[in-house]
Amino acid sequence: MHRRFATGIAASVLAVITVAGTATAADAAPADKTQVLASWTQTSSSSYSLWTAARANQAAWAAYGFDWSTDYCSSSPDNPFGFPFATACARHDFGYRNYKAAGAFSANKTRLDSAFYEDLKRVCVSYSGGTKTACDSTAWTYYQAVKAFGREAAGRVG
Repeated sequence: MHRRFATGIAASVLAVITVAGTATAADAAPADKTQVLASWTQTSSSSYSLWTAARANQAAWAAYGFDWSTDYCSSSPDNPFGFPFATACARHDFGYRNYKAAGAFSANKTRLDSAFYEDLKRVCVSYSGGTKTACDSTAWTYYQAVKAFGREAAGRVG
């Protein structure tokens, strides 16, 4: 299991490096910021893995000037009913903050919200029975909230 996960992350990192056209993340040209940002904000599990790996090594991406700040799930619980949604909320904040800074939020909001929902569903897949049903329902509620109330205002993340 760990070997497959590590191999998947390595392949994903290689894909970003290939997109950037450089040998390492630290050497990547900031001109490729939009491509890197896009690769970290897709709905796929590989995009999620790329983002979590980059988040764990933010210094390697310092030249890009990404905003890594988060308030996690804003005014909602980060771990509702014990479901660990905080990391999904952090990635959602990352997408919102960085696309707002790039002036491209409106064009990407729907995908960012969809990626958030996929991340929440990935949390729920580890449960079964009634617990999974409760997790899935909570994930759907969180998704509907950001879909409806996520904001474009500069000071508001959503």
